[in-house]
Amino acid sequence: MIELKNVQRSYPLAAGRVWVLRQINLDVAAGEFVSIMGPSGSGKSTLLNVIGLMDGEFEGSYVLDGQDVGKLNGKQRQALQRAAIGLIFQHYHLIDDLTVAENLDLPLSYRDVAASERKARVADILDRFQIVGKKDLYPNQLSGGQQQLVAVARAVIARPKVLLADEPTGALHSSQGKMIMDLLVQINREGTTIVQVTHNAENAARGQRVVELADGWMTEAPRP
Repeated sequence: MIELKNVQRSYPLAAGRVWVLRQINLDVAAGEFVSIMGPSGSGKSTLLNVIGLMDGEFEGSYVLDGQDVGKLNGKQRQALQRAAIGLIFQHYHLIDDLTVAENLDLPLSYRDVAASERKARVADILDRFQIVGKKDLYPNQLSGGQQQLVAVARAVIARPKVLLADEPTGALHSSQGKMIMDLLVQINREGTTIVQVTHNAENAARGQRVVELADGWMTEAPRP
């Protein structure tokens, strides 16, 4: 599903370049759950941005779902992102002036999904995530855990092949965090490929394997 070969990312500085990712080689099979760990500044978020097609200024080869990302133009890359990838952010990124139901409908509005199908999917996801009673509320009327629950629901409503999660429990207390991680495990068991970035070793262990980054270099922890 994801094939990175010798991927590198750098930024220009007055005195040269600073390297954020160095010679990253990573294969993630369809249906895997991979955790990426590392200290702040290790390159975790940069790697997630590359995988999520939010950063195309990298060196090396990246193949996503059989498509060579480096050979795609901007419009094609955007189409692939919409078709294949769902994103969960640490700080939710919900639209404040949209209700829960409207936030959930938003990703579908960008895709070629009929209005009747959009309505059915929103109703289904509200029921599945047990937030039917919140559908007419606005994000500022929800707790942090509820907002993240809506963010996860929004990420999966378009049925992406790959779900990327950037510190999905970082702003939550422990019981809310466990709820979100249980949900991610369930989604993975249903067939969605997941790559999460986390500082939390317990959350990382919920995946099937752990990749560690330090100063832009990658190592992989032994499989259990």
